Amino acid sequence: MTSPKTASSTEAGRPLGEFGRIDRYFRPLASGFPGARGLADDAAVFGVPADRELVVTTDAMVAGVHFFPDDAPADIAAKLLRTNLSDLAAMGATPYAYTLVTALPKTVGEDWLAGFAAGLGEDQSRFGIALAGGDSVSTSGPITLSVTAFGLVPKGGAVPRWGGRPGDRVYVTGSIGDAALGLRIAYGTLDVADDSARSALLGRLRRPDPRTTLGPRLVGLATGCLDVSDGLVADLGHLCEESGCAALLESGRVPLSGAARSVIGDDPVRFAMALTGGDDYELLFTAPEDAALALAALSAETGVPVTAIGRLLEGAAGDVTVTDAQGRPLDLPTRGWDHF
Repeated sequence: MTSPKTASSTEAGRPLGEFGRIDRYFRPLASGFPGARGLADDAAVFGVPADRELVVTTDAMVAGVHFFPDDAPADIAAKLLRTNLSDLAAMGATPYAYTLVTALPKTVGEDWLAGFAAGLGEDQSRFGIALAGGDSVSTSGPITLSVTAFGLVPKGGAVPRWGGRPGDRVYVTGSIGDAALGLRIAYGTLDVADDSARSALLGRLRRPDPRTTLGPRLVGLATGCLDVSDGLVADLGHLCEESGCAALLESGRVPLSGAARSVIGDDPVRFAMALTGGDDYELLFTAPEDAALALAALSAETGVPVTAIGRLLEGAAGDVTVTDAQGRPLDLPTRGWDHF
């Protein structure tokens, strides 16, 4: 994403070209990061402190798959950046910088770009990260966006998926199921009369809350961690597969927001949606039994709720048993989301 200094000088009334768009909407997003070099070079340049390692993640979003084409561009920008920040948090990393690729149809105008850039700018300030570069291309297909995010973690401290051990407790942050229910509302397949609940669930779908304050504090406490994107049950299975163990998930302990509780009620189908629907972007992690008090203190200090929802067990790698509030096995129609 390079831009000549003169690119912003366009004739009145004429649309901005590629470099004009970069100059107007994206160069300001890089101003707080010296390594971006004003987006004037072919690549960014930055170092890593001697006591830190670089954590790198990439997530892409496609219109019609990850967001609705008529979603507000600021919401699209927020979700794009936050899903990547959630990956950094799951590794115990602090946000540092990111690069951006936009593949946009020629029909996307400057109003959309202005809203998109404003959404990025708002979240950059909130989460302490800056644009370091990227690329901008046109496409005949749907809007396609990609972010590569960089974070910093103490050397040797990155929290893996594969560190869980039988006997560890399973924890999750925040609440589960809001986004899955919000997606059904957006599709029109779930009718919610309560405007407050409807707004809350749609808000969690459009703007997840990456746990960037708590994630880095899990270094040295959590044995395994990932963020919940494919669904709570499926992602616990992923962690168990990598850790070579099984798990018991006590569904009666899974934290639900007030909005989700009001919509789910006693409906088992809606509850199953919450457990398997995904897009929560909460942290799902494991820790030894004796870490419980430290985690409770950390939760209180950061203001991020942390709930124990199960335990890792000896057994077939990836096997997750889900029980209901009475401890009986719960039969779920699916474990979670699979792109293919």
